[in-house]
Amino acid sequence: MIKKFKLLAKSIREYKRSSILSPLFVSLEVVMECLIPFIASDLILVIQEDFEHIKLKFLLLDNATSSAALFGGILIIMALLSLTFGALAGRHCAVASCGFAKNLRYDLYTRSQDFSFENIDKFSTSSMITRMTTDVTNVQHAFMMIIRTAIRSPFMFIFSIIMAFTLGGEMALIFVFVIPVLFIGLFSIIRLAMPIFKRVFKKYDKLNNSVQENVKGMRVVKSFVREDYEKKKFGAASEEVKNDFIKADKILAFNSPVMQLCMYSVMLFICFFGSRLIISSNGASFDVGKFSALLTYGMQILSSLMMLSMIFVMLTMAGESANRICEVLEEESTIVNPEDPVLEVKNGDIEFCNVNFKYAKRAEKFALSDINLKISSG
Repeated sequence: MIKKFKLLAKSIREYKRSSILSPLFVSLEVVMECLIPFIASDLILVIQEDFEHIKLKFLLLDNATSSAALFGGILIIMALLSLTFGALAGRHCAVASCGFAKNLRYDLYTRSQDFSFENIDKFSTSSMITRMTTDVTNVQHAFMMIIRTAIRSPFMFIFSIIMAFTLGGEMALIFVFVIPVLFIGLFSIIRLAMPIFKRVFKKYDKLNNSVQENVKGMRVVKSFVREDYEKKKFGAASEEVKNDFIKADKILAFNSPVMQLCMYSVMLFICFFGSRLIISSNGASFDVGKFSALLTYGMQILSSLMMLSMIFVMLTMAGESANRICEVLEEESTIVNPEDPVLEVKNGDIEFCNVNFKYAKRAEKFALSDINLKISSG
């Protein structure tokens, strides 16, 4: 896996700067997003304690800076910083992923130009097309997720968990029970869906092969009146791809209800026990500000887990595509020079003496046998 990652990473080249800056800006964006609920909880507490005083100040249009205005100003600045960091992360992520895909296609194409007929037969033309289009697109999306979402989700998850326990104390223990349930549910969904995604790429090759044969050999198909047969063949290949994607999507559709179940369970628990704790302690041990922040952190924790589950799906899908791309990049052409090649041509004579030739080593018969031919210069 590491060897393949290094091989693919060579295609990043001039886009290394954007590939580094994107996760950096994402990290800063997450820091801002996770600090906002913490500051907002203090703002709610200030408003709760000094509501009448603040209300009087605003009615009298007093310009004096209150604690609420200070916290409000800090929140606005943090929100603007989060927006700026998010926009910069998105821009650099787009540049890095699209540039990486461009270089990867170029590397695949230039590599295939050195292949012999034997190499081309090993992959097939239709498979090469799929690898340069669908597979590269899957790897591009995975790379985009790695430098952005794959940084954002774990960072937000860890930061939100710490902040939830800091603010909520025992109330945050609900996450200890909910997170394993969510992990098990999402892992089961991914485990069922992945074999289908792996299988579908070979069917993509079959589909592209049908298209290529029909477009390239259109005159032959019409000459032999085989249109109906070719339509049925293409329809069958297309139907198989469709059925596999429907099966995978049906399984992945359970992602949403599992997520919603955990999310609303957490919200119900926090709302019920949090409100009782606020009333019973009169805000001494748990106040409205902490209550609001804990709800926000709960949403962030669960949404980050949801994003992680989608990352695993995409990475597993892209992993199969990456294997197929690496197969082409690692393939060595069977056309190689002998140990002592003749590099100088003294004259234009061409001579074959008892030449045998076949296109691939594994071919059972020679395409040419015992060929003797001499063509004089000129």
